[in-house]
Amino acid sequence: MKCLVAIVAIMYSFAANAQTESGSNYDPHVLFNPNFYTQGETITRSSDGSPNVGYWQNKVDYNITASLDEKTNKITGSEVITYKNLSPHKLDYLWLLLDQNLFSKDSRGQARMPVGQRSRYGDANSDFDGGFKLSLVEIVGDNKKANYVVTDTRMQIRLTNSLKPGGEIKIKIEYSFTLPMYGADRTGILPTKNGNIYAVAQWYPRMCVYDDVLGWNTNPYLGPSEFYCEYGDITCTLTAPANHILVASGELQNAKEVLSATELSRWNQAKKSDATVMIRTAQEAEAASKNNTPGTKTWKYEIKNTRDFAWASSKAFIWDGAKMNLPENKEGLAQSVYPVESAGKNKWSRSTEYTKASVENYSKRWFAYPYPVATNVATNIGGMEYPGIVFCGFNAEGEGLFGVTDHEFGHTWFPMIVGSNERKYGWMDEGFNTFINTLAAKDFNNGEYDRKTDHSRAKYMFTEGSESIMNTPDAMRERNIGNALYSKPGLGLELLRDYVLGPDRFDYAFKTYIRDWAYKHPTPTDFFRTMDNAGGEDLSWFWRGWFIENYKLDQAITEVTFDKTRPENGSIVTLLNKEKMAMPVLLSWQTQSGKTGSQILPVEIWNNTASFKTKIDSKEPLKWVRIDADKMMPDMNIDNNNWISQ
Repeated sequence: MKCLVAIVAIMYSFAANAQTESGSNYDPHVLFNPNFYTQGETITRSSDGSPNVGYWQNKVDYNITASLDEKTNKITGSEVITYKNLSPHKLDYLWLLLDQNLFSKDSRGQARMPVGQRSRYGDANSDFDGGFKLSLVEIVGDNKKANYVVTDTRMQIRLTNSLKPGGEIKIKIEYSFTLPMYGADRTGILPTKNGNIYAVAQWYPRMCVYDDVLGWNTNPYLGPSEFYCEYGDITCTLTAPANHILVASGELQNAKEVLSATELSRWNQAKKSDATVMIRTAQEAEAASKNNTPGTKTWKYEIKNTRDFAWASSKAFIWDGAKMNLPENKEGLAQSVYPVESAGKNKWSRSTEYTKASVENYSKRWFAYPYPVATNVATNIGGMEYPGIVFCGFNAEGEGLFGVTDHEFGHTWFPMIVGSNERKYGWMDEGFNTFINTLAAKDFNNGEYDRKTDHSRAKYMFTEGSESIMNTPDAMRERNIGNALYSKPGLGLELLRDYVLGPDRFDYAFKTYIRDWAYKHPTPTDFFRTMDNAGGEDLSWFWRGWFIENYKLDQAITEVTFDKTRPENGSIVTLLNKEKMAMPVLLSWQTQSGKTGSQILPVEIWNNTASFKTKIDSKEPLKWVRIDADKMMPDMNIDNNNWISQ
């Protein structure tokens, strides 16, 4: 036994020394450590990544009445929240989100903005002082003011009587706030020559999520991190000036009351037309802007099983629409509203075409679109998503407009359908969405906007100061957010699909994840486990290196020799994994006579070594050998990927 121990120790020492001598930072025992999942399944979450038999989730419905004052930019609202406790716990208090309080001068989000540094999430030099003004908070039936405390962007209601498991409570809140001109690139006001466009979001007090992972999720809204919302049904009655068109999440319930006979006819025609139909023309928008007739119109919208609600209103809107063809012979309405400044054949006049194509494509590929309408709104917001409605930049055009439209509607699947916690794990919606966007670009109009993927930008992804994907957006440097939340996780899924699992197994596993967690709240571990189980691979090495850590990849060719010194015996290629990440090796070559070949070596070649020899049955001398000739891998140093015969 002592002899065996000594031999093992000597072998391990030799391997470690060989690894050091090779100049590699790679340690297979770290990357392929088997103890990735440290906790087994629970009654709520299964070991295969699906919800378990005891999974529970609370429900919240909203009935909201609100109005827009165009002269003061003020929103005044009243809501009744119906909250159902489907958890096994009694609740002595409730937590709500007050996101508009971010725009108060004394908010935490504003306090963290450095003086003199502009950000898409706030401006320390701004004079704007917004936030909710609460005039009433009461438990319906108590007929007295609720016992509540507001802390920054959260409100706690302390209950006199606990909300028991299976119980229901109704809360009435009356409030108002002034809409900021630019609200953290998520809500705001766009002035146009025919009037302001109001994009209204984070506009009503909402319930925090109470889940089986953390209990109450009360992270404040600071700007970078987005949202974590509970599902339910929302009914909104919204009043705006009479010459406005008002679009919102969900389906318009009183079209005959708010649309002219001409608009109503065109609206119904658009629902049945694959080609875009004008519902309100540029000339009609111009006329509406000059119509100073006093009065208001009240628009009624409903949306089912949703996690949020947003809306937009303006007298400047051009409006067009077309039919969406959805799975199981269902239909919906794709529509766009935009000012005359945005109209044009290569501009927003193609927005409905893009919207229709995006929703139809993702419905076919992944999961059916759940809402009756998909609305694209031209605003001063670069791009932001809500159920059934998105806000995109009014000056976007061509490939840029397609890209932002497709991206924002891609968010229907992540996080509107798959309701992950964006406050903590922004990559679970932005990164997943970035990934499905790459496939959509290939699918749209025979690849009109498709670009050949080239992942040789690794030095940008892993530049000094880059950060791990697995960080909350609030804790990231703003310059790293695009990389860590969007590009890097999106690329990671591409690599898994193309080079690790293959499209068939990846797509099956990815659709399993969407199906299992539709309208529920998955964690990163649930995603990892689902992909491992449904894909049939232990991918913990990839999750560890690419998502948890910030490991770099650098594959190299160090030597090419003849097998037994004779060319006819083939060639031996020595590969070196120089950095901490490992991936399959995409190897290609050409012989002196011009014959070519290629192979993909699986990631398992790096299971226990930093250096690996592979044989090419070339039968003659090689002219060159290359790793990743098409630059698909995020390799830090592509210069050492090539060997050329001297």
